[in-house]
Amino acid sequence: MCSRTIAICLMGPTASGKTQLALDIAAKLPCEIISVDSAIVYRGMDVGTAKPSAAIRQQVPHHLIDICDPSEHYSAARFCQDAFAAIHKVTAAGKIPLLVGGTMLYFRALQQGLSPLPSSDPLIRQRLQQRMQTQGLNVLYQQLQRVDPDATQRIHAHDKQRILRALEVYEITGKSMSDWLTAPVDPQLQHQPACQFINLAIIPNDRAQLHQQIANRFMQMIEQGFVAEVQTLFDRKDLHADLPAIRSVGYRQIWQYLMAEINYQDMIERGIIATRQLAKRQLTWLRSWQKLQTFANDDPHLLSLIIDVIKQKGRCY
Repeated sequence: MCSRTIAICLMGPTASGKTQLALDIAAKLPCEIISVDSAIVYRGMDVGTAKPSAAIRQQVPHHLIDICDPSEHYSAARFCQDAFAAIHKVTAAGKIPLLVGGTMLYFRALQQGLSPLPSSDPLIRQRLQQRMQTQGLNVLYQQLQRVDPDATQRIHAHDKQRILRALEVYEITGKSMSDWLTAPVDPQLQHQPACQFINLAIIPNDRAQLHQQIANRFMQMIEQGFVAEVQTLFDRKDLHADLPAIRSVGYRQIWQYLMAEINYQDMIERGIIATRQLAKRQLTWLRSWQKLQTFANDDPHLLSLIIDVIKQKGRCY
């Protein structure tokens, strides 16, 4: 057993093979998997999130899956609370927490804490709202594209509240929301987790091959009923395009198709492109991650290499 509590963090871009690798690790070490994914937390979103099947989850316990309704707003702060609770539960059972996913902001928040964003300024917010009423939301979104293009990859063009907040933060501080989210956190504000995080990442050697894997997986999801899954959400009538769940990659594009805003072929193309853009952003996060041990996802000895690193760094099992 370990002389101290460890938590393994397995990162990587979408479609790089994290899910299967995590299961392979769990077959070698007494692990329970904690999902680090902003979409897999939602019930009824199974196909488009590549959610592990019930059989797999019975074989290897998983945490933070199906914990909220798509109508809810799940945040990084809430993830930290849920993840630390899951880590405690897993370690109390004598198992190793294996955190797996591609939501890099969640990994960062868990290990470093959240950047303290400025409080709302009523005067600036009122001025932005007046501009929205007189000039239209699209004008504000175009401004956001100029001052914080990364934010527009996360924020939908119709998401009034998040557009206003991002512009408000920029006007208050002169620094974009994206800069705030990626800036080093004041050490005095950081979490002091009672565990050692072992940060591992699988990185594709061939970007073109990753793009093809992304396209293949998206088409497999379509064949497995992705459109029907989103149709079920669409038919509820209490959900809308501005919700975080519906803004998830793939879900947003199919929702637009169901709204008759785009045709079927455009939906496919935009879904694949959006997934590739997500992978690009994930790789950008990983390149700036400190104390991260990386592995080629096509290395034939990948599993044994990772097991060796875990045993060496954790000095256990």
